[in-house]
Amino acid sequence: MRDDRTVLQPEAMPNFVETEYVREITFRALTYIAAGYAVHFRGPAGTGKTTIAKHVAAQLGRPMVLLQGDDEFNSSSLTGGEYGYRSKEVIDNFISSVLKKEKEMVKYWVDNRLTVACRHGFTLLYDEFTRSRPEANNVLLSVLEDRMLTLPTSRPGEDPYIHVHPDFTAIFTSNPEEYAGIHKTQDALRDRMVTIDLDYFDYETEVGITTAKSGCTRADAELIVQIVRGLRESGVCEFSPTVRGCIMTAKAMQVLQLNPTEHRDRFTVICEDVLGSEASRVGTGERQRKIKATIRELIDHQFRLHLIGEKKVLVKSFVKAG
Repeated sequence: MRDDRTVLQPEAMPNFVETEYVREITFRALTYIAAGYAVHFRGPAGTGKTTIAKHVAAQLGRPMVLLQGDDEFNSSSLTGGEYGYRSKEVIDNFISSVLKKEKEMVKYWVDNRLTVACRHGFTLLYDEFTRSRPEANNVLLSVLEDRMLTLPTSRPGEDPYIHVHPDFTAIFTSNPEEYAGIHKTQDALRDRMVTIDLDYFDYETEVGITTAKSGCTRADAELIVQIVRGLRESGVCEFSPTVRGCIMTAKAMQVLQLNPTEHRDRFTVICEDVLGSEASRVGTGERQRKIKATIRELIDHQFRLHLIGEKKVLVKSFVKAG
């Protein structure tokens, strides 16, 4: 038996931004999948691993099963297990003076998400799989190598293994191993997948995503992205800010209908709050002061560039008029 609520139908994501950068990554991933390999997107938080993985899964056109890595997982969390009993009772009173009762208790088996995907040829998206302990993921070794899923021997009425459906595809994502709560991937599993390392998006992709996800103008998105990229390259951050910070800043501006030029002080506070919290896990101290000072410097720099650009436009207009 399977729980159909675990199966998602692939569909295009709203406001998905497909730049040349994204198209290239998608093309590479689909190439490796067509060659019969699992694909693994690895990179820092906020680099679009899960979004791109869902996009690739949608291109395959098969139902998708989403699995989130969890330190509490064991093999049964992936494959399935016995959850309670099914009871059957027969009462025979055909002869009034004789009463016969038969009672049968059968263990109730439920397929978990890996088994559902393997059995029916669905796409498995195992998000942040390195948050699960390596021994829980060992069941994936035979799935990816031999296309065979080993099930608990106590499974009633069936063989202790199933042949993986030919259409089954596995897509994995993970954060770098130095992140908190991340387990080291066993070499045997990593060798059975093709890893695509993702870095921060290029400029055009960051601007496009910020605009699409927040509804802000391109000019505002460019201003925010320039500040975020400058902060990322400054070397003062504990964690480099990502496009998430861009989106959060732009959405906060949209709520206030804020014009950065007219409300520069308020814009600065929003950037300090949003980008400061993303760039450091410590709310006070010298690092946080440096981060906020750097944000203010970057904002000042961007407004100076904007002012210079306006003056150049005025000069050109004056020359044309003359």
